[in-house]
Amino acid sequence: MPIIDSQVHAYEANTPQRPWHSVPNWPAHVTGDEMVAAMDKLGVDGAIFISAFSMYRYDASYAVEVQRAHPDRFAIVKPVDPDDPAVADVIAEWKKVPGAVGIRIMLTREAGRAPDDPGLDRICRAAARHDFPVNVLFWGNLDAGAVLIDRHPETRFIIDHLGILQPREPPAPPAPWADLPKVLDLARRPNAVIKVSGACTLSREPYPFADIWEPLSRIFDAWGFDRCLWGTDWTRAFAVVNYEQAVRPFRETGRLSDSERATLMGGACAKAYGWSPNKG
Repeated sequence: MPIIDSQVHAYEANTPQRPWHSVPNWPAHVTGDEMVAAMDKLGVDGAIFISAFSMYRYDASYAVEVQRAHPDRFAIVKPVDPDDPAVADVIAEWKKVPGAVGIRIMLTREAGRAPDDPGLDRICRAAARHDFPVNVLFWGNLDAGAVLIDRHPETRFIIDHLGILQPREPPAPPAPWADLPKVLDLARRPNAVIKVSGACTLSREPYPFADIWEPLSRIFDAWGFDRCLWGTDWTRAFAVVNYEQAVRPFRETGRLSDSERATLMGGACAKAYGWSPNKG
């Protein structure tokens, strides 16, 4: 089974030709070529490349360029704008792009958007029509996320980052898993799967982050491994863990059987997105 990282963000340097919307605490650049080199070093066969909303907003042109250069290593996901009245047409056009496997929306508290927002309804209906999964970030806002998922039972949802608010710099908060009961309750929704991405950032212990496994085991029990998608969230996690530290705990832990590891680190992701890498 190939190893697939369910969430990475590659990007080029901040230039006038392709300026960043904001400047996060990330490296000056992690290009597609650099991302592939990091993956090769650790035996990661492919990745779902989520166009970085913080930098590029709804412009996924860099993701398209990278996928074109590395078609066997990356599938791509584009954020879409609920305030765009033509967003359904945008989704229809995105479906035609080689390597496009989904779209993304933001439902954090900061977004200030209700789960019954008409724009979100348009997006979810269009995604179902084009058989696109909707990646949705609603960490810190799980009640709204549950309402959105329940409003659209015909739409497939991929929940970003365990649904749990994760730090951009250390340390983890005093009670990083406080929302775990709500995450477990979300598992009752058959039209949703969950990314186990950025999990190492929630540890309050040093590498290899032994304290993540008890809460993760509860998530695996509730959701099933076939609905859990491992991922690093590199480079958003840059200031907390490096890429190797986000990969090796899952590759090397004795808490997973070989079959569980194969599903968590690749099989579930391939199923959710309908895509697998071809490393050759």
